Amino acid sequence: MAADEPGTLARLTRLRGEIIEPRVAEFQGRIVGSAGDSLLVEFASAVNAVQCALEVQEALAQANASLPNEKRMVFRMGVNLGDVIAEGDTIHGDGVNVASRIEKQAEPGTVCIGRNVYDQVKGKLACTYADLGEQRLHNIPEPVRVYRVKPGADASTEPTAKEPLPLPDKPSIAVLPFANMSGDSEQEYFADGVVEEIITALSRLRWLFVIARNSTFVYKGRAVDVKQIGRELGVRYVLEGSVRRAGNKVRITGQLIDCTRGAHLWADRFDGSLEDVFDLQDQVTASVVAAIAPKLEQAEIERSRRKPTESLDAYDYYLRGLAAVHQWTKPNSVEALSNFHRAIDLDPAFAAAYGMAARCYSMRKVAGWTEDAAKEIAEADRLARRAATLGRDDAVALATAGIALSFVVGDLDRGRELTDLAITIDPNMAWAWLFSGWTRVWLGEPEPARDHVARALRLSPVDPHRSSMYAAMASTYLFTGQHDEALVWAERAMRDRWFLFSKVLVAASAALAGNLDRAREAVEQIGSSHPGVSISSLSSPGGSFPLRRSQDRAKLADALRKAGLPE
Repeated sequence: MAADEPGTLARLTRLRGEIIEPRVAEFQGRIVGSAGDSLLVEFASAVNAVQCALEVQEALAQANASLPNEKRMVFRMGVNLGDVIAEGDTIHGDGVNVASRIEKQAEPGTVCIGRNVYDQVKGKLACTYADLGEQRLHNIPEPVRVYRVKPGADASTEPTAKEPLPLPDKPSIAVLPFANMSGDSEQEYFADGVVEEIITALSRLRWLFVIARNSTFVYKGRAVDVKQIGRELGVRYVLEGSVRRAGNKVRITGQLIDCTRGAHLWADRFDGSLEDVFDLQDQVTASVVAAIAPKLEQAEIERSRRKPTESLDAYDYYLRGLAAVHQWTKPNSVEALSNFHRAIDLDPAFAAAYGMAARCYSMRKVAGWTEDAAKEIAEADRLARRAATLGRDDAVALATAGIALSFVVGDLDRGRELTDLAITIDPNMAWAWLFSGWTRVWLGEPEPARDHVARALRLSPVDPHRSSMYAAMASTYLFTGQHDEALVWAERAMRDRWFLFSKVLVAASAALAGNLDRAREAVEQIGSSHPGVSISSLSSPGGSFPLRRSQDRAKLADALRKAGLPE
């Protein structure tokens, strides 16, 4: 709305008139409420409600396919079954409230349903159902079991990362997003940044298993029982808390909970000035470590500490850049670069800021947002090498520099060296394991790559950006000749995020697996969203897939040729 209010309203009106309302009418639904971009719809049949939701989502996905990410309108949908109270042309009641809360459990572009709906529709629709477990919904007294619904060949319940995961063989912890108690939504980035730094500090402890930031942040704003979080992430401990920033004063509170018993092990608060923020974060980390392993030597805690910059202003811009990076849109990539460059201007020795700026160019390439390839390659090269020079003991700087050098610049050997060094420093960094996995795929080492990607998936089991992990796993199977398995992972990647990589891997895997109809369908989707893409632009030495081995490039080219992609 801020960028283009008339255009946004026009697109919303068009989608309602051309896609949503006709399908609601087709399935005998009735629109009983509308506010902004939301709709409340009543159906007499649970089957009709779910079928309508799925068909609307499919039609919306097709309408979005040819648009850049920042222009797409993506909706969440929730379906609940319950008694309602009619009042005029609208409805009220607890059933409506639960439907609204279920909708908030859905990822963008998906449909979630309550247990009561699942009981009505299972076996009656060609769908798969992912059991998301018992959810504690805001202002709803009893937990509600929620399922994600996807079109599929048979009616079954699909296992997901939210099913209980086994505990690792060492102490394990997830740090949840801290509540922003500043009374200013603009300070959200600061609270998130504090948590990210605590996760980084804990991750550097080799004896501890730490869940990645991207997976813990899916719980932001959700009322979920810590025992359930422990089961879904496969951890014993959860750290939660709050951050209050008022002028130059900062207060951080934290409490550590044993998920297996629901018992509070430790709770405390830490007050100081903004200049003390790094010390406050270290105090939280040390307190957590002391509660988990009281006999741990203090020297190991000291080794986990890292002050990324002496400049608080540079740190503030860095946190703003991180917040923008996690949004993963083209405008946010520009915003992130601007903030990282401001951080670098204020502290020219800020290694992580150089690395994250370099990573922005990796994100732009994988998403198809590159505008001047030669210029962006040169800038990514400069930033990455500077990050590596300055950040010899900084896993963030090394991992982000490594993927930029591998993927954007094409220096695969240096990229592997840096991502492997990042893993040595921080064995809990999911994205370092993923980046090293991708680099091994491109170097022609798919089996070791698979082990690295599997490690990334375990460290971040519910990552909202896991499409890259799925795509990497698909690549490992593609280049070991396991084409059916490659297609399964490629389809997962494409369902999660429609990036070019996902579509290309679906096309190639399907073609080699003998499913030419699916391969051609994927090629059509590639042509709609990336009209200039060709076999040579993907499989040449400097292409989107920087494959070193000639046989790997030839295999990808042959597969895409079978799928019907132009030369």
